[in-house]
Amino acid sequence: MSAGAGYNLIETGDGGYRLELEGAYLVSTVGRVDRELRKIGEPISEIDVSQVDEIDTVGAWIAFHLAQKHDAEITGANDRASRLFEAVKAPSEGVGMRPDRLPAYLRIPHHTGELVGEFWSGLKGTLGFLGQILIAAGGILRHPGRFRGKALVRQLELVGVTALPIVGLMSFLIGIVIAQQGAVQLAQFGAETLTVNLVGRITLRELGVLMTAIMVAGRSGSAFAAQLGTMKLTEEVDAMRTIGISPMEALVIPRILAAILMMPLLGFYASVVAIIGGAVIADVSLGIPFLSFLARIKEVVPTYDLWVGLIKAPVFGLIVAFAGCYQGMQVEGDSEAVGRRTTQAVVYAIFMVIVVDAFFAIFFSNVGWG
Repeated sequence: MSAGAGYNLIETGDGGYRLELEGAYLVSTVGRVDRELRKIGEPISEIDVSQVDEIDTVGAWIAFHLAQKHDAEITGANDRASRLFEAVKAPSEGVGMRPDRLPAYLRIPHHTGELVGEFWSGLKGTLGFLGQILIAAGGILRHPGRFRGKALVRQLELVGVTALPIVGLMSFLIGIVIAQQGAVQLAQFGAETLTVNLVGRITLRELGVLMTAIMVAGRSGSAFAAQLGTMKLTEEVDAMRTIGISPMEALVIPRILAAILMMPLLGFYASVVAIIGGAVIADVSLGIPFLSFLARIKEVVPTYDLWVGLIKAPVFGLIVAFAGCYQGMQVEGDSEAVGRRTTQAVVYAIFMVIVVDAFFAIFFSNVGWG
């Protein structure tokens, strides 16, 4: 028994029991009696609630689920109790943990349609974001005083200067690998001296700027997405709009300009360091003097190979910065969205860089720079 809420368990004579509930079955009174009712092991065939003075949703839920447990019938309910029993009964009927799985011939087209819808939605959002960038750039051109010079310098430092050590180390090791592996293969044809051509052309034309773009995507692109996403969650972006500052002008434009300006420099730096790495391994393993290797680079590498890399670099920088800023500005909800959008920024940036690099390769081959 419990103060405010109680029960009586009465044997009916046919091997079953009738449970009579009495008192006030309210959320404030049923705590102890609920624990006692859960311990009843006798078979209950009827639950009588006619002596219940007051009842709320919690009390109705306890009585209803006790009746379900013992397959018992609830009797003696007044109008209010009946309405409450119907209310707690409705969510319990016909509700599965998961929806029914569609057959494969319907599931595959349905999933394909969802992907197409997400693609068009993403394309629409991307074009809208690009339009906002162009509008912000136009506003800065009309009012140069609104340009955030200090923010640009700060992003130039973060994107470019602080990236020099890791980009240099990566490029140096790539140059060593290209020279060593290339020499092994060329040795089969007695053409080890062509290692100079291989290292020079592939680093200046392709790998130097491509690997730099991938590194910047993983380093700066992810930082852009995480920074802007966190600012969105903490409502700093909304606060900037409230006080009349354009987030596109203050946050996005400096980051995009920094990536565009620094990518050609980082790409050229990476190519030079990769060539130095190739020259080092050629001097050690192939007997080609270090200075002779560098001197021969000028003879065997066409000038347009350098221009190919420098032309691609700012485009890659734009792609990386755009992906990072776009994904960061789409963050909403909770902190999990920051991680998800940061991952998407890196993946999309690397994917688009590789796709655009393939188009550049076809284009330059057709114009005679192959």
